[in-house]
Amino acid sequence: MYPIALVLALALAVGVERVIFLGRTERENRNLWAKIAPLLKAGDLNEAERLASESDTAVGKLLTTGFAQARVDNRRSEVEIATEEGLMEVLPAIERRTHYLGTFSNMSTLLGLLGTVLGLIGAFAALGNADPAEKADLLSAGISEAMNCTAFGLMVAIPSLLAHAWLSSRTTELIDTLESVCSRFVSAVCKRR
Repeated sequence: MYPIALVLALALAVGVERVIFLGRTERENRNLWAKIAPLLKAGDLNEAERLASESDTAVGKLLTTGFAQARVDNRRSEVEIATEEGLMEVLPAIERRTHYLGTFSNMSTLLGLLGTVLGLIGAFAALGNADPAEKADLLSAGISEAMNCTAFGLMVAIPSLLAHAWLSSRTTELIDTLESVCSRFVSAVCKRR
């Protein structure tokens, strides 16, 4: 059961880190876009570019890449490609480590099964050398140990799987938001220049 406890600790660490990271990223992106969107509508591209370049957020990086391309060549296709490249640069940080939760879920289930099998092997091995009066006690103790291992593995696997699904959904929503920002940015910049 110690390996399952280690998997639990790793799953908790990854889950908490991802919740904090995604929440902070969504909040920072939303705040920056709330400042830049009105500037783009008003046609104040210089101020919008300044805000984007000063920001370390994913939206800031995307827009900085887009503005740089628009200064060189403001054709819609070129600006779209530049913002897509900017998106590809920020995606690894957004998607990082979330997939480990699915792996931890599978690992804890398999470790629980391994513990069950080893517990049953130990229980039946102990029966061969035991007195007939002790056999029932040894067998029930071995089966109890085996079932506890299975239960603990499942108690780690199920929340890990749920956390993986939820965080994957939040990651997808964040990526969709960034793609929407790219699209709105390209439309605003290509109309103005």
